[in-house]
Amino acid sequence: MQMALRLARRGISSVEPNPAVGAIIVKANQIIGRGYHKKFGGPHAEINALEDCQSLGVRPNGATMYVTLEPCSHHGKTPPCTQALIAAGIARIFVAMTDPSEHANGRGIEQLREAGIEVHTGICETEARLLNAPFVKYSATGKCWVTLKWAQTIDGKLAWAQKSDEQRWISNELSRRDVHKLRRRTQAILVGINTVIADDPLLTARPNRGTKAARIVMDSFLRLPLDCQLLETAKDRPLIIFSNRHAIEANPWAAEQIADKGAELLAYPDTHGRSNLHCLLDELSRRGISQLLVEGGPTVLASFIKEQLADEIVVYIAPKILAAQGGAEIAGPIAELAESVGLHYVDVARLGDDVRLSGLTDKALGEIGIGPARTEPPPVSFGDSSGDE
Repeated sequence: MQMALRLARRGISSVEPNPAVGAIIVKANQIIGRGYHKKFGGPHAEINALEDCQSLGVRPNGATMYVTLEPCSHHGKTPPCTQALIAAGIARIFVAMTDPSEHANGRGIEQLREAGIEVHTGICETEARLLNAPFVKYSATGKCWVTLKWAQTIDGKLAWAQKSDEQRWISNELSRRDVHKLRRRTQAILVGINTVIADDPLLTARPNRGTKAARIVMDSFLRLPLDCQLLETAKDRPLIIFSNRHAIEANPWAAEQIADKGAELLAYPDTHGRSNLHCLLDELSRRGISQLLVEGGPTVLASFIKEQLADEIVVYIAPKILAAQGGAEIAGPIAELAESVGLHYVDVARLGDDVRLSGLTDKALGEIGIGPARTEPPPVSFGDSSGDE
């Protein structure tokens, strides 16, 4: 099962919003087939593993399969895997976790057992839930997974005080490439208006591999520059401007110009004490967005943390000390919070001289149905991109 989990990881940032799945087929104590879900809309892991058997000239009848997620039993973009496994004569299947989706939720396991296949569940279940944490949360709760990401120096600075072209980035090229993997696995990327004004970003994944995540700008007072790159590309890639209803009504000309360029204006009403971020996340979830990547500045990041809306935090730490040359400290807004934020199943990776630290919040653990790690974290954790590209 650990081999199947490692195989599944290869699909991360290519299969979303589908889950990453791996499968191993064993016969006579020999591995005769390997497969994983390679891309959204493509064959599932089980089918690829069966085809691997065929390419080796070995029949899988009577074999045992290890698969990281319950095989599907419904017609979607591909035929049901359960029927293929039954037809292939698989005798026994070990399943890491049940698929919590409404169309699955044990139906595939039941169908396999009715066909006489011996099925065992719960093997490496925690690792499987961590691997597909966003999918598990959205399937179980209908709410999108929120990842906060930022890059900082050792002394906690997120930007240069006065940056030149040579000082545009805090992190190195390997870290920036890793961020694009984060972008490819998400369905929406969010920043604050200050980031747009300061950096004029495109907020796209490179290479995009066919993905077109929605770009979202938190712009309460409708200050979006009408000549920014986001608006120039709004007819090609979805752009949502999340603004105060009163600001939109007070600036009808700007609102009309933004709409004419292809962007969607999403107004938040008077929330009567409820955070407007809750309104945004409710709307994104309603639209079927299962993963949101927040790349905002200190104020936006602190708002998500303060409202306890973060599921995952990813920080890139560069070996720089800017001191007086740096600005925009994340520590300022977050230091005002009454309670500290602890992370679980922490993964630390080295990207050249940079270090990436990622982990899940208490809120996330409850939503995906696991508890804190008591000893060492599992060898497979969600967001671990080592081995990719």
